[in-house]
Amino acid sequence: MTTVTPATDLASNSDSSSFEIYRDGGTTRDIRLTVHLVLAARRWRSLLDEQLRLIGQSAARMEALAAIINSPSLSAQVDIAKRLRIEGPTMTRMLDTLEKDGLVERLPDPSDRRSKLLRLTRAGETALEEIFEIADTMRTRLLEGLPADKVDELDGFLEVLIGRLDAGLPSQAG
Repeated sequence: MTTVTPATDLASNSDSSSFEIYRDGGTTRDIRLTVHLVLAARRWRSLLDEQLRLIGQSAARMEALAAIINSPSLSAQVDIAKRLRIEGPTMTRMLDTLEKDGLVERLPDPSDRRSKLLRLTRAGETALEEIFEIADTMRTRLLEGLPADKVDELDGFLEVLIGRLDAGLPSQAG
């Protein structure tokens, strides 16, 4: 595969667009990075879901339960949805299921009748603890043997990318 690096230099150093390079069997550092991010996240979630299904759970349920327990006491449903970067209706459907399963309680917000505050039930904490045991084992296996400084560097890099995405991406120079 032909490599052109970096993609941001394509406009100034090449008559080919990244699409043309990719169509012709090539790639760029930037294309590889974004494809690898997607593939790694997708594969991690797939493997995690596979293991969590064995106990009747999923990565989506883990994310919701973890966001609730890790938020300030009695956080609003809308705040949890924002934290998870999901739409309100998606959060509502997830909470309906978690509440039906006895893992989450929705409580009235004394300062806003339209809002619900969330907390895990004891069963929810127990379920999340089981989920974490599985996720921790998998995470350890995934990161085993990787230098801590590289993991920290990657974590910092991903935080920057997430921040840029949350901000709606920086304006294009020019």
